[in-house]
Amino acid sequence: MLVLEDGNRSVGTGNSIMTNYKSGNFKPGTSSIHMSKMDVIIPYSPDVPCDNGQRMWWAFLASSMVTFFGGLFIILLWRTLKYLWTVCCHCNVKKKDVQRVSNPTVVVGADGVVKTDDKDAVVAASEVGWMTSVKDWAGVMISAQTLTGRVLVVLVFALSIGALVIYFIDSSDEIESCQNFTQDLTLQIDMAFNVFFLLYFGLRFIAANDKLWFWLEVNSVVDFFTVPPVFVSVYLNRSWLGLRFLRALRLIQFSEILQFLNILKTSNSIKLVNLCSIFISTWLTAAGFIHLVENSGDPWENFQNSQSLSYWECVYLLMVTMSTVGYGDVCAKTTLGRLFMVFFILGGLAMFASYVPEIIELIGNRKKYGGSYSAVNGRKHIVVCGHITLESVSNFLKDFLHKDRDDVNVEIVFLHNISPNLELEALFKRHFTQIESADACLILANKYCADPDAEDASNIMRVISIKNYHPKIRIITQMLQYHNKAHLLNIPSWNWKEGDDAICLAELKLGFIAQSCLAQGLSTMLANLFSMRSFIKIEEDTWQKYYLEGVANEMYTEYLSSAFVGFSFPEVCELCYVKLKLLLIAIEYKSDIRESSTLINPGNHVKMEEGTLGFFIASDAKEVKRALYYCKACHDDITDPKRIKKCGCKRTKMSVYKRMKLACFDCGRSEHDCACMSGSVRSNVDTHRQGYALSPLSVNDCTATLRSLDEEPQSALSPKKKQRNGGMRNSPNTSPKVIRHDPLLIPGHDQMETMDVNVKKYDSTGMFHWCPSKDIEKVMLTRSEAAMTVLSGHVVVCIFGDVKSALVGLRNLVMPLRASNFHYHELKPIVFVGSLEYLKREWETLHNFPKVSILPGTPLSRADLRAVNINLCDMCVILSANQNNIDDASLQDKECILASLNIKSMLFDDSIGVLQANSQGFTPPGMDRSSPENSPVHGLVRQPSITTGANIPIITELAKPGKTLPLVSFSQDKSSGNNIPMITELVNDSNVQFLDQDDDDDPDTELYLTQPFACGTAFAVSVLDSLMSATYFNDNILTLIRTLVTGGATPELEGLLAEENALRGGYSTPQTLANRDRCRVAQLALNDGPFAELGDGGCYGDLFCKALKTYNMLCFGIYRLRDAHITSPTQCTKRYVITNPPYEFELVPSDLIFCLMQFDHNAGQSRSSLSHSSHSSHTSSKKSSSVHSIPASARPPGRSKGRDPRDKQNATRTSRRVQEKTWFTDEPENAFPRNIQIKPMNTHMANQVNQYKPTGNPIPTIREVEDEC
Repeated sequence: MLVLEDGNRSVGTGNSIMTNYKSGNFKPGTSSIHMSKMDVIIPYSPDVPCDNGQRMWWAFLASSMVTFFGGLFIILLWRTLKYLWTVCCHCNVKKKDVQRVSNPTVVVGADGVVKTDDKDAVVAASEVGWMTSVKDWAGVMISAQTLTGRVLVVLVFALSIGALVIYFIDSSDEIESCQNFTQDLTLQIDMAFNVFFLLYFGLRFIAANDKLWFWLEVNSVVDFFTVPPVFVSVYLNRSWLGLRFLRALRLIQFSEILQFLNILKTSNSIKLVNLCSIFISTWLTAAGFIHLVENSGDPWENFQNSQSLSYWECVYLLMVTMSTVGYGDVCAKTTLGRLFMVFFILGGLAMFASYVPEIIELIGNRKKYGGSYSAVNGRKHIVVCGHITLESVSNFLKDFLHKDRDDVNVEIVFLHNISPNLELEALFKRHFTQIESADACLILANKYCADPDAEDASNIMRVISIKNYHPKIRIITQMLQYHNKAHLLNIPSWNWKEGDDAICLAELKLGFIAQSCLAQGLSTMLANLFSMRSFIKIEEDTWQKYYLEGVANEMYTEYLSSAFVGFSFPEVCELCYVKLKLLLIAIEYKSDIRESSTLINPGNHVKMEEGTLGFFIASDAKEVKRALYYCKACHDDITDPKRIKKCGCKRTKMSVYKRMKLACFDCGRSEHDCACMSGSVRSNVDTHRQGYALSPLSVNDCTATLRSLDEEPQSALSPKKKQRNGGMRNSPNTSPKVIRHDPLLIPGHDQMETMDVNVKKYDSTGMFHWCPSKDIEKVMLTRSEAAMTVLSGHVVVCIFGDVKSALVGLRNLVMPLRASNFHYHELKPIVFVGSLEYLKREWETLHNFPKVSILPGTPLSRADLRAVNINLCDMCVILSANQNNIDDASLQDKECILASLNIKSMLFDDSIGVLQANSQGFTPPGMDRSSPENSPVHGLVRQPSITTGANIPIITELAKPGKTLPLVSFSQDKSSGNNIPMITELVNDSNVQFLDQDDDDDPDTELYLTQPFACGTAFAVSVLDSLMSATYFNDNILTLIRTLVTGGATPELEGLLAEENALRGGYSTPQTLANRDRCRVAQLALNDGPFAELGDGGCYGDLFCKALKTYNMLCFGIYRLRDAHITSPTQCTKRYVITNPPYEFELVPSDLIFCLMQFDHNAGQSRSSLSHSSHSSHTSSKKSSSVHSIPASARPPGRSKGRDPRDKQNATRTSRRVQEKTWFTDEPENAFPRNIQIKPMNTHMANQVNQYKPTGNPIPTIREVEDEC
């Protein structure tokens, strides 16, 4: 306040009374008072005025300097005194303390207990305890490791930014001015902030271990030059902008604050925020200093050279200075400002040149696909990780988002540590509208890696990491090596019953190839079934037209309608095919107390239950709905299957009979001992017993009696559609007692197997043939030994590999060929041709399989190939273990392609004659019997093993008198290697163009459209990519595929292999022998036999129904000559597959039919038996034996009339795929009786049979005889 002359007080409003700076005169009205400049500090009081003309900046600066240097002096003085005190006066204090702690006083108490006298230690602890406690408390308060510390640190940072904002506001005013603390709001807020900063400074000072370094920290310096001036400002009632801009240095801690708040998690984001915060804080701080000196002027110039610049103009000046642009519109005029710019431009230019490009790079390289995924309620999503490339992702999306599936309302999240390339990004953009907590996690493997074990290890670690984070998530992972699947079983949360699946590419790839050895073309058909392919219509009558019609079929699952309850499987299968246009190939049975099991073509002894899940082959998912909606009352008279829709009829109710029968089967006992049925029921059952044990087959005969007890019908559970079956899955190949019969208990079959408890013929699960382990030297053949061995009907495996090659897992190729649903004499001998060093590494997993031999050599050597009679083999498999060691994709398959072309260019002498004769495809009983009148040995001669001597067993079957059944055996022309059945494994799909020189496939053609793949002569592992999406939508599909291609691999067997890495032999028991009773794939010839009339222009549907009714044989495809529709004298011998032809599809005599045949119980009977009844009819022919061909003149004229002999010759091309000739069937009532006689062959007859063999001492085939193993 200022006292006027008249004694009145003029109260300053706002910023107090303003006076003239330069003259120092005050002129109220006309009066004038001359006031000299004040040279001393005038303490603030209400009676002392605040003079704006007085410069007091030095007072504010002095407060900061005194605080900083005074504290620094005190710290240094304390340290000096402490050091002098310690060194000069108490140099031995530490030694005494150490002795006191290490040698406590030992006191022996009255009770004899030794005690330590540590009172001195307790006293010393109590003396320093409060200091330590205070220090620890202060450390906890400012530490970001605790919630209190995080809150305090964030609060201090926020208040610092608030103080900086207040500085920005005050910078628009003058540098120094009078301020009334009681009336200035910004000053009051700033004062409150600085009081908090002072308290926080005290906590930091207490918690600091090194007080000196703490005093020199940046944050401490900021507090020294910002906190004391505020208190001076309040005391002097004036404000000085001063060094408050130093609060901008607090921005350097911005990244730490974000890390405390768990916002920044990646290194790139932390680095980006660090760079930005340092750059901005330095920029703002330097601008604040220029603003201060330019608006104040130089002190030695009495502040006369100042210029008026706003703070933001100074910010602009610093930016153009750092960038070296320097427009010159704004510049520093004071000496202090110019001097500061000289030094700042050096550091600022360096910072600008280094920080700005790095910031731009981090921002520009910010992952477009980074961040986190936010799940949407009501929508499922899956996570796909592992080997993410354009090929793997495109194959996955093509199948996952196929239009044949139901609406896929699932979002896909791809997880990878590398950003996608431009092609993959374009793929994501095209599917962005279709791919939006995870329902499943899918892990893709790099099929082309050089080290498969390392790739599997990385995927296993991904599984462990994901399961550790979320144990319940469903994981579907690809594995390259079969032996690595065992490691997944070690993960505690891995549970295949909950949907976890491991798709082993080696297991399935070699399994597919093995099935092609039994039925050529099957690998192509199965691969097309689980791959989603769109229908491509071709008008021209070419082989591609029929092939693509079959390619459009896929495998689906759907629950069967209650209208099928009580029907046998063949009845349901026929009804679905004829009326619903669906092919039912398997069912899954479930019960409340048993695990589910998958039954493939189980036969007519299986009755449908409520809620049975069926496996169908159809063109899309909508067609399969017919099986669920079918109602006999509403749809019985409908001929168009498209009109079968869901009706409102009530479903058939489950009767007491069905529930009692189900309960009886579930308890696993016979009806007599079962506690599930009442006494009256058991008494009725007993009346039907006639001296033999009642089997489930017998229970089905008692339906009339049991149905009479139906009193309380209850509503059956309506089947519920679901995309994925989450139920528990049992061994897919074993038949549970609830449905399947035990073959040992079937009347008439009680002696079909002889259980020798002292011989181990099968592995412990009963799924595979087994023999004691053999040394590799015992199965090795030299070239001369192989040439002298009569090899025919065998499998030649050409394998490329060396000591350094990755193992391909040949066990997965051998296991399907040694499945126990083959009898021993039906096993095809297997000959491996390749490097001995490589085969020694594989032999550890092969030494327990019978009929396996090795010819050390190379598949590129024609001498080695001729030695193993490759022209007489049933199949030649070409594999390579060196494919992934080559970077050039076009050269990865060079060895396999060269071997394939080498074999095709070979020429062979066709003088062996009838030794080559073999039927191309198996035939049911009565089809391949020669006429007794025409055959010199009265029937079919079978010589299972090449032996010498007179007592060679021979099977003779007498047909019905008066009816001749010609033998289907024609000499196959294999003088050229082009006619040798062959399948080649490829890594690169585009290399398929080099396998066939006569095809016109374009290099860009997809693999499934090429001729070698359609013919079943080429197989690539890329087709297995579709199994990932197929397994996600329906995990039963993978179970069915494994059942078909592995020959019996089950989770139990995988557990045993995980323990020992080898098959374990087991003694034959009724349970293990019952496991042999399972279906297998075979090929049926149509040129002769009971189906011959259908093969000559008949309908496929008629063949389907006849085979199903008569032989319980399920047909599902055709293997047809490529040029069967063309009548040309030079007809090609290549064949292609047709999947699930329609009912009216016309057959030709040369067709081979893919079918699922039942296990033949009688084919393995002892040869010493003299006769069997018609119920145990059987015959089988071994292709490695000499078979008597039937002259054309002796064949029935009715069978061959009107047929091209070339068709017959081509029709017999692939009979070596499957050697099984018979199986147990339900013969029709009017079937003619057959008598089977087995008798030894005399010496003359043996010589007659052996006349076609090479001269010299014959070596037993594969060095084994039939009785081995």
